Amino acid sequence: MAVEASAAGPRSGAGWRFPDLTPWLLVLPLLVSLGLVSVYPILNGIWLSLTNTSLVTQEDAFIGLANYKTLLGDDAFWNAWRHTVEFTVVSTLLETVLGLGMALLLYEHFSGRSLVRAAMLVPWAMPTVVTSKMFGWLFDGQHGMINYLLKSLGLIEGNINWYGSVEHALQTIIIADVWKTTPFMALLLLAGLQTVPRSLTEAATMDGASPWRVFWYVRLPLLFPTLLIAGMFRALDAFRIFDLVYVLTGGGPADSTETLSTLSYKVLFSTLQFGYGSALSTAMFITETIIALGFGVFIVAQLRRQS
Repeated sequence: MAVEASAAGPRSGAGWRFPDLTPWLLVLPLLVSLGLVSVYPILNGIWLSLTNTSLVTQEDAFIGLANYKTLLGDDAFWNAWRHTVEFTVVSTLLETVLGLGMALLLYEHFSGRSLVRAAMLVPWAMPTVVTSKMFGWLFDGQHGMINYLLKSLGLIEGNINWYGSVEHALQTIIIADVWKTTPFMALLLLAGLQTVPRSLTEAATMDGASPWRVFWYVRLPLLFPTLLIAGMFRALDAFRIFDLVYVLTGGGPADSTETLSTLSYKVLFSTLQFGYGSALSTAMFITETIIALGFGVFIVAQLRRQS
């Protein structure tokens, strides 16, 4: 009994020892760096959105939610928000479907598969500015290759002003983004396919299941969490689209390709309205948070269903 008491003694009372802070000290530089480059800019942006800070009028006063009230009645904001959502939904769906097809193809064994896998990443590795300029030349309304090919095939009679017309500008940007980012989705989904046990697909094939049934009833259910995670990453990235739009159209023509990122940039750095521009950025951040939470609910539900 005495031995047991002495053994239990250090755990309570005078035997309590101060916890070892070495692990926290080791990660402290990382936490400080993240706070400086991530947390502080977010908090500072939210604070600026509650002020009327402007380098033009030299005002800098706290005005509460006045910027957000103005935002709700701003047609330019809703126009950019609608274009951003449309771009995000369409591009994410197309890139997920096409990326899944590419992943299924690259999963199979064939001669030169490694070379094809490496070549697949070239569009994704190209800088977005280069992609924008390349598609600017391809879709040029007067001398572009796309118009030439379509006229040669008899699909159109005259040139189409792709990124210079209200009807086709956003579609052209979506096409350029799909070409560039689909390999990224294919890479993520290919990694997910490789986690599906081959024994399951082989057993289904031996039972007489067709390739379509093997995919629909075996591969796809197991791949669905990966699809959701890849879709979330792509949707959050697409919602921040800036460089492709800025270089290719600048938000025009007639604001038909204006997105929240380009609008925030113009308000912040062209009109120098830091308060209202920060409110635009905060609204964008809130929308992305809602998107992430929505995907998160579905991802957790799928993981629980499979566990």
